Amino acid sequence: MAEAGIEDYALLGDLQTAALVGRDGGIDWLCLPRFDSPACFAALLPDESAGRWALAPEAGGTGAARRYRGDSLVLESEWRTPEGVVRVVDCMPPRGEAADVVRLVEGVSGAVPMRMELRLRFDFGHIVPWITRAGEDVRAVAGPDAVWLRTPVATEGLDEGVVRAAFTVRAGERVPFVLTYQSSHLPRPQPVDALWAVPDTERFWESWISACRYEGQWPAAVRRALVTLKALTYAPTGGIVAAATTSLPEELGGARNWDYRYCWLRDSAFTLQALLETGFVEEAAAWREWLLRAVAGDPSDLQIMYGLDGTRRLPEATLDWLSGYQGSAPVRTGNAAAGQFQLDVWGEVLDCLHLARDSGLAGAETAWNLQRALLDHLEGSWRDPDNSLWEVRGPRRHFTHSKVMAWAGLDRAVRAVRQHGLPGPAGRWAALRDRIHAEVCERGYDAERNTFTQFYGSRGLDAALLLMPRVGFLPWHDPRMRGTVEAVRRELHEDGFVLRYRPEADDGVDGLPGAEGAFLACSFWLADALHGTGHRREARDLFERLLDLRNDVGLLSEEYDVKRGRHLGNTPQAFSMVGLVNTARYLSGTPIGTQDSGGVGD
Repeated sequence: MAEAGIEDYALLGDLQTAALVGRDGGIDWLCLPRFDSPACFAALLPDESAGRWALAPEAGGTGAARRYRGDSLVLESEWRTPEGVVRVVDCMPPRGEAADVVRLVEGVSGAVPMRMELRLRFDFGHIVPWITRAGEDVRAVAGPDAVWLRTPVATEGLDEGVVRAAFTVRAGERVPFVLTYQSSHLPRPQPVDALWAVPDTERFWESWISACRYEGQWPAAVRRALVTLKALTYAPTGGIVAAATTSLPEELGGARNWDYRYCWLRDSAFTLQALLETGFVEEAAAWREWLLRAVAGDPSDLQIMYGLDGTRRLPEATLDWLSGYQGSAPVRTGNAAAGQFQLDVWGEVLDCLHLARDSGLAGAETAWNLQRALLDHLEGSWRDPDNSLWEVRGPRRHFTHSKVMAWAGLDRAVRAVRQHGLPGPAGRWAALRDRIHAEVCERGYDAERNTFTQFYGSRGLDAALLLMPRVGFLPWHDPRMRGTVEAVRRELHEDGFVLRYRPEADDGVDGLPGAEGAFLACSFWLADALHGTGHRREARDLFERLLDLRNDVGLLSEEYDVKRGRHLGNTPQAFSMVGLVNTARYLSGTPIGTQDSGGVGD
């Protein structure tokens, strides 16, 4: 297995989990049966001993030409070898009876010797399953997990815990492999027919994306981003995961490695906005219902993230038997940030539910009782310091962006009463909204430098300050916003892209060692800011540079290492793909959110 970059992976998904396929034809990441289940292929963390499924020409090579078929998640990888040309078609059909991974080898020309090696390792490489033959299939089982491999090709090597096959594919031939998961106590599931599954999967995705309403200048990029966001939704509940992976590092060799296979309210709200405003109302309605179930109960117990089904307990643990991606340890499961207080989340949720109402989403009024409860808590907690949207593990502080989002939550409540006729104390909410606005402008603004700051009294900056006009706190033409945009460009600049903040600022604001790469979502926010402040050519140039960072199949991870020219962080990252969609819309002339609303008042 050659060392692969994070940017070398393509995504497969069945709306309940996801697989990552490398340029060399290896599936190096797959959690079954759900996004947040233990991985059975975890070669990403750190090598093939943790499980992978290789399928490629016998001669090897890492330079397959790849593409998705149209706007689907059907992946084609094609190799040109001295013996001929061969294509591998990979997909995960939308979940039926069980989870299936379909791999179809197609001979294009000549006669190409192929090799297949299936190394299943349950529980993130920790458990070697018992592998046997079961009729026409190979079966691997350990504890609650069972996986079947069906193929017409003769296999060998079962006693070594690895299934191997060698075969030759000739022009016009198609050789199928179907991997199927089922709980070990249940009967063997019926695998899908690979020859039918591939076109059926392609039709599913093409039908779904046909609802897209984007008509701007970058349709292919936007559609690919939307398909990726859809692939990160968990169909049974409507939850949306932040990324498909855990512990891919924000700095190579560093310790900033987190599990992103859960549903962040903030990330989900951004994703919902991108989906809703491009025509995907069904996903918006499903997420809203997931939200109502997940946060049911005492609003003071609102968490920043939940499990796919609304689970609250996400205990963080380290997997000490894995050395991590290119030595980036520890490898983590769970996320302790679930217990943090992040004030901005109340505002994000209230803003998102208001957007759903403004968009005419059927049944939106059923969420008003929840919003009232969240507002009651917000009224009492907005003064408290928090951990910020960046989940800092240092001391809680009065983060400026958090206060701005508290303002936004109250602003949306006032609008709900005055524009939609819903019951509530609009006068009291408006007074508090204006009070928060005045405090932010006084305590979160550095008049000497003409910029808002990361937290009250800070000398540091925060790229999230670029979102202030987007939520309507101040218009782009306000001199304080223009100064903030210029300060971010000056102080958070990293070869044209944007850092979230300087970790070393204010004596180590986040309480963590090491550094990180340029944050891609923040770089999209800067493109929006440049456009909003009249620098439209620069905005477009930055957006085009960001598009150039996508890998060969249009995906983005969380961050970018400008020195090495490599992706960093978990992948594919919903926050980054949402940034692409929203910036493409904004630069194409479509307003985002409530920006330019003018700040205080209605």
